Amino acid sequence: MDLRNLRYFVTLATERNFNRAAERLNIAQPPLSRAIQQLEAEVGAELIDRSTRPLRLTAVGRLFLDQAHSVLDRAEAMRSTMASMVASRQRRFVIGFVASTIYARLPQLIRAFRATAPDVELVLVESSTLDQIVALKEGRIDVGFGRIRFDDPEVRRVVLRDEPLIAALPATHPLAQQEVISLLNLRDERIIIYPREPRPSYADQVISLLRDHAVEPRIAQEARELQTAIGLVAAEEGIAIVPESVRRARTGDVVYRELAETATSPIIMSYKRGVRSPELEIMAAVIAKNYAIWKYQVPEGLISL
Repeated sequence: MDLRNLRYFVTLATERNFNRAAERLNIAQPPLSRAIQQLEAEVGAELIDRSTRPLRLTAVGRLFLDQAHSVLDRAEAMRSTMASMVASRQRRFVIGFVASTIYARLPQLIRAFRATAPDVELVLVESSTLDQIVALKEGRIDVGFGRIRFDDPEVRRVVLRDEPLIAALPATHPLAQQEVISLLNLRDERIIIYPREPRPSYADQVISLLRDHAVEPRIAQEARELQTAIGLVAAEEGIAIVPESVRRARTGDVVYRELAETATSPIIMSYKRGVRSPELEIMAAVIAKNYAIWKYQVPEGLISL
């Protein structure tokens, strides 16, 4: 989607009036109307309820607004990050990560790294595991944190731990009344998976998990990212299987329940084989120290970094 159109939509959602939004954007109203219509055509649903004054967002429009803010914030963060990289001559350490690891212990590790190496510029890049592999081989990131096991002779991986999986359900769902649910209970339920692409991904882990327990998943939606999936759960579009740490993202519309079956998703640290930078060794030491504090098993692979 065109970032300019997203900015137009956010402005219109704020002003709730086409004329005021066009004035604020310093454009005529017709181009603004065409931009909104183009977005609605791409989404496949109306975003604006034009029958009310002032204008109101539709249910789809409210969800789209949240995502538009997220995309624009990321674009600005990328611009700022690139500007900093060009201007700075500091030592730099670039971390790639998948979104769900932010709910796990990655933020604490990042803070500990900054405290240990304050002179190192730390750059964070959200990307899929498959994108991380390419970025590691091309030298665009120094380390990646993902969830997909892969084999590549140029990249070494260390499984930091296996995180339990849980079910995210609409608060009004009958299964929400149970403390623990079985995967067999999901046999007739609508399932929301993420990410939509690239594949293979965490989505394929969930599909395989269900099929391993004789449950053929009824895929209701394929969300682009985790937050969208949780939003769809809140909208009562279905149930999602998510890492346990996601329960920290509390919302009154979603409840999280443990699974009766043993189900986990790995958190994997990856780096380019043969690379031994001081920053990578600092990260390994930070992980080992904090894992010991958290009473996690320290991965043996860290020792041979």
